[in-house]
Amino acid sequence: MQSLHEAVGGEPFFRALVHEFYERVWADEVLRPMYPEHDRAGAEDRLRMFLEQYWGGPGTYSELRGHPRLRMRHFPYAIDPDARDRWLACMRGALDAVDPAPLLRAELEDYFERAATSMLNRNPLIR
Repeated sequence: MQSLHEAVGGEPFFRALVHEFYERVWADEVLRPMYPEHDRAGAEDRLRMFLEQYWGGPGTYSELRGHPRLRMRHFPYAIDPDARDRWLACMRGALDAVDPAPLLRAELEDYFERAATSMLNRNPLIR
């Protein structure tokens, strides 16, 4: 059975997806401050390696960084529903740009929706 990593074309697909994503993130006034200005290339590499590993590609992310621990790594940043929605909009725009096959896109979008929602750590109704 073919992994999604293989089905979308492997590293070139994820490299393009992540680059398109960060093009949008860097233009967003809410998301931009959450990313280190001096380390855009590093941020792109880390997300690409994570996504490749998650979707059946090489395990480079874990080899270099250990367990993903996504909630822990994102906790220092205030992620409320607005930030989640902006993140998803950036990722959907990136998916538009790289244009995976519809069934593959649906699988990617489902994961991104669940992952982004799981990162919520601020409730805008509680001050």
